[in-house]
Amino acid sequence: MNPDLRQIRAFVTVAQLGSFTRAASLLNVSQPALTVQIRNLEEALGVRLFDRNTRTVSLTRMGREFVPALQRILRDLDAIVAEARDVAALRHGIVRLAALPSFASGVLPEIIAQFREANPKISFVIHDVIASGVVAQIREEQVDLGLTGGRIVDPDFEVLHTTQDHMHVVYPVGHSFGDMEQVDVEALTLHPLILMHPATSVRSVVDAAFLAAGRLPIVAAEATYMSTAVGMVRAGLGAAILPGSAMEVRAEQTLRSRPVDDRRFTREISIIKKAERTLPPASESFAHTLIQTLQTA
Repeated sequence: MNPDLRQIRAFVTVAQLGSFTRAASLLNVSQPALTVQIRNLEEALGVRLFDRNTRTVSLTRMGREFVPALQRILRDLDAIVAEARDVAALRHGIVRLAALPSFASGVLPEIIAQFREANPKISFVIHDVIASGVVAQIREEQVDLGLTGGRIVDPDFEVLHTTQDHMHVVYPVGHSFGDMEQVDVEALTLHPLILMHPATSVRSVVDAAFLAAGRLPIVAAEATYMSTAVGMVRAGLGAAILPGSAMEVRAEQTLRSRPVDDRRFTREISIIKKAERTLPPASESFAHTLIQTLQTA
């Protein structure tokens, strides 16, 4: 028979109070029940813990030696239970999230700020990586949630929500794109373009759209980061095709942007987690907030 928590707590309480009667009252058990718990603990350990008679109770030498270790066990366990309850009640916790750079620098900070207003002690670890990096970090369980581009059909992942992100063309003030009634794939093929790196979800959408239209873009340059692409547009190297969710689409005063008038220039955005894994309470709560915000955006 192994000792259980009730027996250990009973022993430590009697040792601290020096009385079975007071210990039974504090633990809200009957004195006979407390006596049985102590006897069972002594049998499990194979030693006598108390010398007692009808008037007094005192620790044996072995009992005195066990008290500090068992007190530490109870303190550690109580601390773990308190921490778990705080996490469950969202009083503490960490949300670990991998997100596409366009969302990590765009709408995500505002959503986090909104969430932190209601849950000020929740902290965040954000990894801004391209779509393949998001998937890899979820697969390896480096993060709990992923915000990635493209359709997810892998059984290793559970898709919590999907939405659409339409591509915009970003161009300098005075560019002919600003005078057009619509900017479609035909118009895009007439001008040099700054495209994202082939490994990105944005580039996959753009390449597929041009291919479906039977057209080839004039590629002036490629960039891994959207801020780099915007810098190239500012320098007059061409127009960039960036997702509407990107902060860079709205932040530049000297540039303009407008949606590409072609539904094929749309990427699917998915919130994902590892299949058959329970999210920590903070991450689960934030996932609900994220989904609600994207649904109403």
